[in-house]
Amino acid sequence: MLRLRPRLLLNATLTLTLVSTIPCLARAQVQGGETARPADPIPPLAEPISEQASLQRIPPDLLDAKGLQLVLDRTHRQLMVLRDGVLTHRFPAAVGTEGWETPAGRHRVLQKIHEPVWTHPVTGENIGQGKRNPLGSRWIGFYRDCKGRSGWDGEQYLDIDGCTVAGFHGTPYRWTVGRAVSHGCVRLYEENVQELFKLVRLGTPVTVIP
Repeated sequence: MLRLRPRLLLNATLTLTLVSTIPCLARAQVQGGETARPADPIPPLAEPISEQASLQRIPPDLLDAKGLQLVLDRTHRQLMVLRDGVLTHRFPAAVGTEGWETPAGRHRVLQKIHEPVWTHPVTGENIGQGKRNPLGSRWIGFYRDCKGRSGWDGEQYLDIDGCTVAGFHGTPYRWTVGRAVSHGCVRLYEENVQELFKLVRLGTPVTVIP
């Protein structure tokens, strides 16, 4: 069955209505008018790679590190879990789309929330526990930036006033996992994010490689 990304719709009074999921933004405004353009094609799924190829993508110092390490490979859209340098888990992941890439670099888990409440960045609507919540049942934050930003996200132009955050979370949109479709967050299958939530603690290192 063909799956379409959430789109911007114009209602009968030509008021711009957002029908989308933006789990990683604080407050945003949609720019319409002359800047409007058709949505980009849905990004393709990442090609799967072997465990050996995955290990070659991991920075060498992490293979010698003690304890738990999370390594997100943006190119191959997978999250790897290392314990004492041994690869124990590989989870498929959705990552940030072009122009809204998941922040590369060395980070740490900053926040863990069971059954998070999601606030729509445009309408301000709060969505709690349930299948409508774009964050799923778990949130594991690892990045925060309050500089604000703007740009085309593949569906609409956004102006962000305030902070952007990035983290691992579940999603009701399983078809998006394995694609570059988010605003910087990392979407995991619900069963995988629940397992990850049990493994990590505040301060767990997170490395994001391009």
